[in-house]
Amino acid sequence: MAPTTYPKMNPWSRAVKLAQSTPESRNRYADFLRAASITVVVIGHWLCAAPFVDQGTLKLGDLLHLVPWTQWLTWALQVMPLFFIVGGYANGASWEAARERGQGYNLWIALRLRRLVGPVVPLLIIWSLMAIMANRLGVHPQMIQVGSQVAFIPTWFLAVYIMVVVTAPATFWAWNRFGMASFWGLALAAVAVDTVAFLFSFPLLRWTNYAFVWLSVHQLGYLWRSGRITGPARALPWAAGGLVLLIFLVAVASYPISMITVPGEEVSNSRPPTIALLALAAFHGGLVWALEGPLRRWLRRPWPWTATILVNGTIMTLYLWHLTVMVLIIGLVNLWGRVGLGLVPGSGIWWAFRPVWLSVLAGFLMLFVSLFGRFEQMAKGGASAPLAAWRAILGSALMVPGLAFLALKGIGPEGWLGLRLDVVLLVLLGAFLILRSPAPLTAPN
Repeated sequence: MAPTTYPKMNPWSRAVKLAQSTPESRNRYADFLRAASITVVVIGHWLCAAPFVDQGTLKLGDLLHLVPWTQWLTWALQVMPLFFIVGGYANGASWEAARERGQGYNLWIALRLRRLVGPVVPLLIIWSLMAIMANRLGVHPQMIQVGSQVAFIPTWFLAVYIMVVVTAPATFWAWNRFGMASFWGLALAAVAVDTVAFLFSFPLLRWTNYAFVWLSVHQLGYLWRSGRITGPARALPWAAGGLVLLIFLVAVASYPISMITVPGEEVSNSRPPTIALLALAAFHGGLVWALEGPLRRWLRRPWPWTATILVNGTIMTLYLWHLTVMVLIIGLVNLWGRVGLGLVPGSGIWWAFRPVWLSVLAGFLMLFVSLFGRFEQMAKGGASAPLAAWRAILGSALMVPGLAFLALKGIGPEGWLGLRLDVVLLVLLGAFLILRSPAPLTAPN
């Protein structure tokens, strides 16, 4: 669907116009799953956050640590594997369409990367300015680091997904050439990494599973697009197999219960990823594939499809800014009255207060989306010119470690400016190589 802009309309009206012009061939279900999965991620992060005041000191608690039974909820709320499956479907479809139009890698990668990279630049600049200002005002460096570390958690996804997108034509070729063997090869490599790393105490090896696990999940998107798993009879065995494997890994192989990192625990299923996330991908994938028929019919109705378009219009802005909004709100509440921070995380009144907590965060997030969503809209409005392969690869190679550092450590308190200037410049240089257009911008069909 060719991007269209309606500058004089409000967001809902623009979404209505786009919904009315949707071609019949578009898989609305894939778009819906993308919007739904990011929405679940945002709500899940907000629910896991459990800030509270203990003996006069603000503590940024984590519900998964404070209330261990909630770790079981991550089997439903950890939906990033589903997002990668949808990404595989979308990347395969867009790459194949580009080839049919006679477009090469340069134009295809330009649009895919710029949609990802564009929204992260204002986030990094704003946080750099806030860190410098806080440093000059005498804010304790640890507060800057902790706050920014929470805010930049979403950038881990960009670090991985940029790698996935850059290599998508190669993985799609592997799918067309080897079929399911391209999935099983990556999956078995992930199993081998976990086996060797855990049995022989070689933890550094586990970090290679950022490639093996997420690329194998991405291959499942190609499987979905191939039509080989149409209908519940073919899809539900994937769900059953994934669930059985997940139970085995947790109950027998002593993998952590939580599918999300729990502060203080030695082993995490997500940082770095284990094969438990691969099992979760099969479990979730099988369920959503089984429901595709009725939900595609439901998405032919105007309201749900328009809402899907509305969310997807600024989906990266929503995702990248939702924890920044939370950090700022916690800071403001801590300064002005500490309303709600005296509640014991996990208590009945704490849970009763969650709708208010979510509503306040959602309201402020909408404000931030209205301010910064334009950077994403610029890319989706067709702001693309061919991007030389060397610039795409070099820019990505610079951004990936920088974004990974931000996700792990935050913007950092080091340096006379109060931030890790080398990391900031690394990401901005990579973004410059990707975003800078050497020619007038045109919109592909």
